[in-house]
Amino acid sequence: MAISKVLNSATLSIEVENGTDKTGATVYRKKNFSGIKLTADPQNVFDVAEAIKVVLKPNTRDYYLTESSKLTTP
Repeated sequence: MAISKVLNSATLSIEVENGTDKTGATVYRKKNFSGIKLTADPQNVFDVAEAIKVVLKPNTRDYYLTESSKLTTP
């Protein structure tokens, strides 16, 4: 039995600085942008993240592209 994977959604997350913890380490939270085009090229998503980073006031760290897929049987 072959299983198929069908991409359902994609979300871009950018880690944004959100203060420090009690030891002084920087704490980050994720700012999420849903509705990413399922056929979007990873380079284009990265370029958009870089453009958003310029607008955000706090420092940013990493970018994540989270994809959700449905597993189906034919």
